[in-house]
Amino acid sequence: MAKLELRGVVKRFGDMTVCDGIDLDVDEGQMVCLIGASGAGKSTLLRCINLLETVEDGEIFLDGEDIAMPGLDPQSVRARIGMVFQSFNLFPHMTALENAMLAPRRVHGKSRDALAPEVEDLFARFGLADRMHNYPDQLSGGQQQRVAIVRALAMRPEVMLFDEITSALDPQLVGEVLDVLLMLKQQGMTMVLATHEMGFARQAADKVCFLQNGRIIEQGPPDALFEAPQRTETQAFLARTLK
Repeated sequence: MAKLELRGVVKRFGDMTVCDGIDLDVDEGQMVCLIGASGAGKSTLLRCINLLETVEDGEIFLDGEDIAMPGLDPQSVRARIGMVFQSFNLFPHMTALENAMLAPRRVHGKSRDALAPEVEDLFARFGLADRMHNYPDQLSGGQQQRVAIVRALAMRPEVMLFDEITSALDPQLVGEVLDVLLMLKQQGMTMVLATHEMGFARQAADKVCFLQNGRIIEQGPPDALFEAPQRTETQAFLARTLK
């Protein structure tokens, strides 16, 4: 059984269908990359998995439990599925360490003293030990995004979702954030990424899914999808993006 399973997931905004019957399996420890043009439905799909959007139809299973069931407490699900966004969304009046400890203190009821060693270890693992007590405006964009990742990991999630997390960064800062994702992959974290970083998807993903008009048009191992895409839509997209 896959760690995460989507079956026929549909999401509409008014008359617009943004996710149109999406099926997807994500195995334990897999990194799955979602690629496709802006507006293809990648970000909305991640938001549906994290229950930030309510699906109109379909099922989303986490360890066999349908988390898209009406009435299910979304907070209990979000404690198990972390999400990092394009914008860092750090509280400017809190230090990096305070930002990272806020959610686990509130959700899990842990004290600051109980949390500190674990969260400080996360900062050290991601090269931020000397930045824990800085405020967001004292950090580079890449450092802020790494703090946002540490903040999500402080909740001890079972699955991590990343929504175009390098798109707001200067090109020279992208690599340091992608290195964090590679480290998480080596540690066995289950991840789903929406990304425009084709080279990274090709190098690091276990599976790549090409989305268009709210549907997964084609999916498979990165070598197969990038080297020999079967669908003309995938071929056209890659021809534009890999110039």
